[in-house]
Parts: sequence; structure tokens; C-alpha cells
Amino acid sequence: MLLFVLILVVGLLAGPLTYGYLNSSEAQHWSQRRWDSSGQAPDPATYQDAVVQVYAARTYGWKGAFAVHSWIILKEKNAKAYERYDVAGWGIGQDRPAIRRDMRVPDGYWAGNKPMIVSHTTGPAAELAIPKIRAAIAAYPYRYSYVTWPGPNSNTFIASILRQVPELRTAMPPNAVGKDFLPYFMPFAMAPSGTGVQFSLAGLLGMTLAKEEGLEINILGMVFGINPLGPAVKVPGFGTISFNR
Repeated sequence: MLLFVLILVVGLLAGPLTYGYLNSSEAQHWSQRRWDSSGQAPDPATYQDAVVQVYAARTYGWKGAFAVHSWIILKEKNAKAYERYDVAGWGIGQDRPAIRRDMRVPDGYWAGNKPMIVSHTTGPAAELAIPKIRAAIAAYPYRYSYVTWPGPNSNTFIASILRQVPELRTAMPPNAVGKDFLPYFMPFAMAPSGTGVQFSLAGLLGMTLAKEEGLEINILGMVFGINPLGPAVKVPGFGTISFNR
């Protein structure tokens, strides 16, 4: 019980206090914030190899104190442009699917927040992964559903892709709320990285044990954990705190 209370307190206080949302996020309307390129994707005009990248950026407003939004981009070999795939909630009530292609520039800021590269794969490995990624996108089961918390949401979408492309060996950020969402009737699955297993009750309560993720405990969508191989700890609000020198 004490651990539960500690995780809740840390999650509720750490994000706002360290990320600065309490005094900065609402100063400008989300549509007026930066959405341009962050310059992190290889230039497709000159870079010929295939590319797959997963990005995550803090969300807008108070939610950004606790969670990130994630997406995936891909480029076939010799292609001159990227494809970007996100999941978004607006417009679903008008029979618009949650999956959006090329909604924003491939490596763009997200409502003023610079994204981080979660995964970067190029060359033959990316060529082999791209058909599997396309199949995973086509098979996504929540095409007309979006729930900010606990899911299914944008992070649920990326986690579902990664589970079907284990070659990417990608562990999502612990503050990618929704990444652990699984239906009640299927509480067991591979970890998103494909290097272990997880148990989850609709993203509200669960545990992950995997080589890439380490040990993660999910309580009400907030993840606390440790990765001995990092070494790193995972704290709600903060995300991953690495101890690499």
C-alpha cells in the first residue's frame, strides 16, 4: 500500500514540477505552437537507404506533465519522402478513422515540444521491417476508437506495431500512457519490444518483464520500474532516468 501511494504521489507531482507545464504550456494555443521539422530524420532527398523511426514527444497542456504522444515514420529504399503514421482522437465521431497518415511533418515538433527518437533503424533491417509495419497498421484493432486514458490511444497504436515487428527491439518510454493497454479478455501479451512478456488489465494494472524494458509495474497507467541493463529507473512524470556515465 505504501508503494502504491508513493507511486501516485511521485507521478502526480514530478511531471508538473520538473517539466514546467504549470506556468508555460497554456500561454499559447496549441495550433500556434511549433509543428515544424526537428531535423532528426535523414534527408530523403539525399539519403537512399530505407529508414524506420519511432518518435515520442510530450503532449500539449497539463497532459504533457505525465504523458507523451508517439508515432512512426518509414521510408522505402530510394524513396524521396517519408510516410508518417499517428493515431488521433479528433473526428472519430464523424466516421473518421483514428489512424492518420502524414498528419504532420515526419520528425516535427508536437505542439511546441521537441520529439525524441525512440527507435532508429536503417538499411536492410528497415527494408525487412517495413512490410511487417504496414501489415500491423492494417490489422490495428481500434481503428475507430480513441480513449486518452488508459487507452486505446496513440501509444497503444505504436505498441501494437512494435509487438508485431520484434526485430526493432524497441522499448517505449514509460510515460507513453496507453502502451500497456490490452483488452480484458487478453491480459497477456509480448512486451512491445518483443524481448519479454507483460500482463495488463486494460492498461490500468499490470507488469512487464523483458530484456529491453526491464521490470515495469503499471498502476493506473503510471509506470514505475527498473532496467538493470541500463542502468536506469522509470518514474511516472519523469520517464526514464539513466545512470550511464
